[in-house]
Amino acid sequence: MTDYFTLLEEPRRPWLDAERLKEKFLARSASVHPDRVHGLGTAERAAAHEHFTELNAAYACLREPKDRLRHWLELELGAPPRDLQNIPADLMDLSLGIGQLCRQTDSFLAERNRTSSPLLQVQMFQRGQEWTGKIQVLQKQTATRLEKLLHEVQEQDAAWDSASLAERRDRLTRLEEVYRLLSYFTRWQGQLQERFIRLLE
Repeated sequence: MTDYFTLLEEPRRPWLDAERLKEKFLARSASVHPDRVHGLGTAERAAAHEHFTELNAAYACLREPKDRLRHWLELELGAPPRDLQNIPADLMDLSLGIGQLCRQTDSFLAERNRTSSPLLQVQMFQRGQEWTGKIQVLQKQTATRLEKLLHEVQEQDAAWDSASLAERRDRLTRLEEVYRLLSYFTRWQGQLQERFIRLLE
């Protein structure tokens, strides 16, 4: 497995400074950008293209907190983090609420798409505003929880260097749990955002 931290000369950490990461990526990718190597020989262009592709993959992974954390865990654990089959009990109500709202929104959108009468379309617009408001409430809830998780990753990262081996094992276990929670919340945010955009069309 390619170590994306090493590729971009970043410390192997669960949290990185996004602006510094972007600057490093731009500096490293500039010399192998296709616009810069078009005058080289075939082999050199192919090598530059391969390196440019690797740098892009590394940056795409490390700039996203969930993907970065997964990659970091894979490197630290020597294997991908385990996936949970069941949603944690404290998130079950939220999960059910999001699922129900998405199904109801999909049903409304299907009904709206079948409506051709101008008078009914006005009514559909008003109903659409109500669904938009409901989605925004859940978006705010998930964003708040997601922000807390990201803050926890930063705190765990800040304490990593001074932690003993036993403390690092505990932190690693917790960060694996945080990764799974991030997976849930980013998926839910995506589902809500998709419906939100469709309501605005």
